[in-house]
Amino acid sequence: MPRTVQVPPRGIGQELLDVPFPDMIKSMGLAIAEAQYALDEAGIRLAQMMSGRYEVETLDPATGEVSSETREALITFDGEEMSLLELGFTPTFYQFVDTLIEVKVSISMSTERSYSHSRTTFSASGSGGHFIFYGSAKMRASAVSARYASKFQYSAEGSSLMRTKLVPVPSPAVLEERIRDILEKRKAEDAD
Repeated sequence: MPRTVQVPPRGIGQELLDVPFPDMIKSMGLAIAEAQYALDEAGIRLAQMMSGRYEVETLDPATGEVSSETREALITFDGEEMSLLELGFTPTFYQFVDTLIEVKVSISMSTERSYSHSRTTFSASGSGGHFIFYGSAKMRASAVSARYASKFQYSAEGSSLMRTKLVPVPSPAVLEERIRDILEKRKAEDAD
């Protein structure tokens, strides 16, 4: 008689534990830190450019040497050359404020085992003899048929969403003070 046994899913808890949450969080944290550093660096370069004079490093492809070149970014306003900072513009800085990691995992596992067993019995008997010898015999034979099947199903689905929010923030007060000092020194140098 065929019989099917449903085995409850095993190992789903382990599968969920195997999802690399710590690695995902660490990777995202490091990526945000690197991106924040790059944004801050870009803000500083923008402040230098907006100050009117800034240095640019260039690479000579023939020699591989790095050289520094001073450039000017001045605007003529009312007949006078001025920097964007002198006109009241300030560099924009950005900062990551909210970060969301959402991971959805769906794991299903099932195991099904079935087996069947049947037995067929054959019986035979006989008797006979000559003269004084007489005998009888009985014979019995059984055939056993067994089948076993096992089926295992596994499916896993996953999706992840990583979202962060970037907002503009005011430039650091110390940077603004230093920029004002630099602008005052340049005005004094240009006046002399």
